Amino acid sequence: MAASPAKRRRKARRRADMSLLGGIRPPITVLSVLLLALAGFTAMSLGSVREDRLPQAVLTSQQHFAEDGAIALRASLDESVTDLDRAAALFSAGKPVAPDAVLDRIGSVYQKWRGTAVVEIGSGRLLAARGENLPLTAVDLTKLSGEGGLAPRMVTLANGETRLLTLALLTWKDQPQQLLVASSSLRFPGISLGNLRSIAVVGADGTVLSTDGIPEPEMLLSDNRRADVKRDTKQLASFARTAAKKTRANPLTVKEPGSGGFPGVSGSLTGGVTSGERAAAGYARLSGPEPGVGTSATSLDLTVVAMTDIAQNPSRTTDAFAGLVLAGALLLVGALVIALLVATVQRPLITLFLESRRLTRGDLTRPVTIPRGGEAARIALALDRLRGQLRDLDLDGGGAPAAPGARGRDKRRTGARTLVAVCAVLLLAWCLPLGLLVNRAGDSVVVPQQLVNDQRERTDTLNDRVRRALNEGQADLASVGALMGADAGPDRMADVLEHTLREHTRYASLYVIDGSGKTLAQAGGHPRAPLGKGPRKEPVALYDGAKEPVIIATAEIPGRTRTAVVGEFRIDFLNALLKRPGLGEIRVVDAKHRTIGSNSGYRAFQGLGDDRLDALVQGSSLKVGAAPKPGGVLYRSGGDHVIAAAAPFSGGGAAGDLKWSVVSWQSAKGLAIGEYSLQNRTVLAGLLGFAVGAACLGWLQIIVVAPLRELARRAEALADGDRRTVLYPRHHDEVGAVTRSLEIIRQQLQQGGRRRGRQRTTNDTGGAGAPSATTAGRN
Repeated sequence: MAASPAKRRRKARRRADMSLLGGIRPPITVLSVLLLALAGFTAMSLGSVREDRLPQAVLTSQQHFAEDGAIALRASLDESVTDLDRAAALFSAGKPVAPDAVLDRIGSVYQKWRGTAVVEIGSGRLLAARGENLPLTAVDLTKLSGEGGLAPRMVTLANGETRLLTLALLTWKDQPQQLLVASSSLRFPGISLGNLRSIAVVGADGTVLSTDGIPEPEMLLSDNRRADVKRDTKQLASFARTAAKKTRANPLTVKEPGSGGFPGVSGSLTGGVTSGERAAAGYARLSGPEPGVGTSATSLDLTVVAMTDIAQNPSRTTDAFAGLVLAGALLLVGALVIALLVATVQRPLITLFLESRRLTRGDLTRPVTIPRGGEAARIALALDRLRGQLRDLDLDGGGAPAAPGARGRDKRRTGARTLVAVCAVLLLAWCLPLGLLVNRAGDSVVVPQQLVNDQRERTDTLNDRVRRALNEGQADLASVGALMGADAGPDRMADVLEHTLREHTRYASLYVIDGSGKTLAQAGGHPRAPLGKGPRKEPVALYDGAKEPVIIATAEIPGRTRTAVVGEFRIDFLNALLKRPGLGEIRVVDAKHRTIGSNSGYRAFQGLGDDRLDALVQGSSLKVGAAPKPGGVLYRSGGDHVIAAAAPFSGGGAAGDLKWSVVSWQSAKGLAIGEYSLQNRTVLAGLLGFAVGAACLGWLQIIVVAPLRELARRAEALADGDRRTVLYPRHHDEVGAVTRSLEIIRQQLQQGGRRRGRQRTTNDTGGAGAPSATTAGRN
């Protein structure tokens, strides 16, 4: 029994659905799924932005503060170990020196140790001592030759204070081995704490080893203040225990690979609330200068905890209503776009596919269904005209091309390209306001004052680190000069300079010059600064006659008139000190506000380029009382909030007279503040909507619309009589299937035309060898 026409059409439609995996359906389906996902992302992302009592930016700032403390402490401890080892090596390379002379020379160059001593290893006898009494009984002299025998170690004094002992060997030929011991406290060098902030060094077991910023309760007169101090001490101890547990993790397991920033384990903590202020802390474990690189200080398993009380934001959290409204609007726009594409592009194209297949099977009785407009209507009209031509072939009626308007007008208006453009406009109507208008953070953004304070204090800490680095570099040269002495020859000088250059990477070149400017010994690169007529009087100076700044440190050699050791610092060494996350752009400027170093790209000796920064540097350089003070400010201009800080060199030392300043600034837009987070997520949603629309509609335009327009032109040409142009499908989809059907119809028409031509020729000749009627009559 033959199947009904409706059943055959359903089978054909199912075959089309199963065979056509590409074409019109995938881009529309993908667009539907992506718009639904984007609506869910919009509702959840915008609705989850909260104006917390403590913004995340403030907690992140406390984390960075602790990281700065860990970097400063690690650098200070490692510098102490390196200085003592280098001093012992230089002493051991020369003639034997008396223990008292060793300690006197070290004490004249370095003032960093609380106590020093020289002990004879064989007998354990104390040969010389300076400063506070050292707990020498904590050092096992019989185990110094083993692995880690000379590693620094922490000891606890009778009064409960912790000391770090640094050890080095003094060895001379035909002399008993001696142990050089130096003790230092676990204090932070040059950390600017500001007001009501405390910082602590924590051991591996969570014990607080030393603190700064918390006064002793006995020194306070007010009972309320004593209670506050006790509460802060208890809170700090709680933070210390928690931080010690968290920092035991491997940095590779708590940080994403390639995330950069602080190479060790760090984070932030929150504590109790008192009088509307919540205790917040940052913690960071001492880590090497590079990930995976250990140092003497990192082997101590120390953690830095910085704590402060921060006023909470009394405002309420942001509700999710705005996110739901935007997600609902996207669902409405998406539904309209999908309905428009399905009704005006997908269904007409599927109908064309089915109608073209029907014609190729020889079903010519029923007229072709004509869509309302666009390329589908043009192709359907051409198919109907071709249907008539095929019927004329079957009826042997000549098969002449039908007139273009055989069934209605040529419907060229509102093509598929116009419909895709309308869909794009609808999506842009949702995307553009999100990127330009909705949830914009203007001048009303509240930047917490704590961020401005932290910017100022961290800049001051960094300023102190740079100044101390230059001071330490000049102190190293003074130590080298003292160890050379007045009797060292050029070879001895060169050996000492080479050894120093290997030990310290801060120098680009080292050399010794006399009073006439003659170079007596040299190591490293050639001097970039002119030698002149002798050593400079300034211990640290800047030469600005080269293409890049040249920082010169000078230290006279005792016993040699006008002879000094000179070191030129690598500018990369200075720039490396400025790599601190969370401070934005950092620059070291001289007294004329010219750039000497920076943590980002810069041109040597260029200005700051902002009158506000120049005024800030100038204002912070003015002395307030005994010394200049760092300054911090929040600039508001055109909706952009910039946090800036400047700190002048202060504190003395060889670099104290340089009159340099460290200035930093960053835009508040990059911080985790509620208003900016909401704005960023809103813009992200708009950009995602734009990307989704561009990708899917572009896909539809390239794969379907463009081939469909070309097919409409070819179909009309075929219906008008073009039998020679072969139709090749671009893709194996609906448009390709219609193209193949038209090619089959073209071949049928071409074969039918040839067959009628042969029949017409045969009729004109009357048949081969047949006598005409006149001839037959005559016969």
